[in-house]
Amino acid sequence: MSEELKPDELISNLDYKPPRTGWMDTPVDIKPGIYCYASNPKSVETLGLPNARRWDPLEDDWKLPKNWQQIIFQGMKDRLEKFRTFKVFMDICVRCGACADKCHFFIGTGDPKNMPVVRAELLRSVYRNDFTTAGKILGKVAGARPMTLGVLKEWWYYFFQCTECRRCSVFCPYGIDTAEITIIGRELLNLLGLNIDWIATPVANCYRTGNHLGIQPHAFKDMLDFFVEDIEELTGVNVAPNYNKKGADILFITPSGDVFADPGTYTCMGYLMLFHYLKVKYGLDVTWSTYGSEGGNFGFFTSHETMKRLNAKMYAEAKRLGVKWILGGECGHMWRVINQYMDTMNGPADFLEVPTSPITGTVFENARSTKMVHIAEFTADLIKHEKLELDKSRNDHLKVTFHDSCNTSRGMGLLEEPRYVIKNVCDNFYEMPASTIREQTFCCGSGAGLNAGEDIDLRMAGGLPRANAVKHVHQKHGVNTLACICAIDRAVFPTLMDYWVPEVGVTGLHEMVANALILPGEIERTTDLRGEPLLGMEGESDE
Repeated sequence: MSEELKPDELISNLDYKPPRTGWMDTPVDIKPGIYCYASNPKSVETLGLPNARRWDPLEDDWKLPKNWQQIIFQGMKDRLEKFRTFKVFMDICVRCGACADKCHFFIGTGDPKNMPVVRAELLRSVYRNDFTTAGKILGKVAGARPMTLGVLKEWWYYFFQCTECRRCSVFCPYGIDTAEITIIGRELLNLLGLNIDWIATPVANCYRTGNHLGIQPHAFKDMLDFFVEDIEELTGVNVAPNYNKKGADILFITPSGDVFADPGTYTCMGYLMLFHYLKVKYGLDVTWSTYGSEGGNFGFFTSHETMKRLNAKMYAEAKRLGVKWILGGECGHMWRVINQYMDTMNGPADFLEVPTSPITGTVFENARSTKMVHIAEFTADLIKHEKLELDKSRNDHLKVTFHDSCNTSRGMGLLEEPRYVIKNVCDNFYEMPASTIREQTFCCGSGAGLNAGEDIDLRMAGGLPRANAVKHVHQKHGVNTLACICAIDRAVFPTLMDYWVPEVGVTGLHEMVANALILPGEIERTTDLRGEPLLGMEGESDE
């Protein structure tokens, strides 16, 4: 396991030499530490997906239906007819290799099948065999190969070694979105019940209870109430929120990871403090929902239909509560789904108002159709109009760099707002190298449902490029904090940093906002939200 293998040893083991056999002839070798466990059959049943059963990727028999090849053929045919992009992406690739060295998993593993072009060829070769004249006549010469059990296992292994981050698409001269190919590949696998548990079970939980963790409404409320108590102990202010309040101005929805997983919990405390401030100062009425308690969308990693169903629940709750518009927390895939898919999946949300800040008067034109605003945009607007009282010195113990989460940067263009917020709540901010941030940002290495414990080797290898950029600013500027606006990032970066750059901690954007925010009526604050002493307050916090 990578946790046992020292970082220098992992790097020294990297080998970028191509195998002696061709990629179509190399049999798949499913390695422990690189794959995730098979999905729980109960979760598959809950999702209404076919062929729910117990199976093991390491066993020869995957317990497939007898007509599994016909199922795959028909599934591919249906999607070629339904999704124009799928057909285009299958046909236009010239295998130029512009994407080859852009994938963090290829950089971190050296496995040529993690080159985006080759990963796509795993599916494209079957497409050529079954759906093109050249493939049917020339076969392997035309890059075609029949669908066999070995090919199917190869699909499963490598389509779950893609985080759908879309970095490769930035460099593709034809604009091929390899993440879309991965999505289709996973959809086809789901037709045979070949999901992974770290995706299927969170989605099933979301169907049952409204969030990925399967938390019941009363437990969701209890957790927020615990945060309220912690904040009152720290600041002397009770920031109790509204729950399921009909007629509130705004419905706030955030990933459940912010409510139940450190260090996201501190970001969640930041939300509570910000909303209390806005309530006291400006009368803004924000409500949380204990039913629509998940902004994240693991359906995005399963199928277009599953993604659509999970996205719909947020809007159904907004309609039930009669709010004006929706404010969304710090999440990645939640925002790619909203920004890129909402209009054609569930929208437009005509029953909601065009989001307008009642505090600054700003109309969020980018959310005119979706009726949903990212909290980084919302807070940046408040700061720009000088509506928040902030003490930047409370973050002087932090030297911060910012990770552009894949889905908020490449998926929705949210680049400047989080940086603007950071620079207004923190004096020590340093950018990582230009080729590793913004549109070219490297992935955390654990997205798209790959943030499981059993694939830790893959995660540490895939996170190497991001960690290397963090290490650069750590050594050059003394950076000790990696900030991000994605719940998966906050969940997985601590392990990645501990492995590659153990001197660097992880924070969410609104944890830093809350540290700097001066709440009306607060007592003198000597620590940050984590109980760590503020710079110059070390002795005070011990008393």
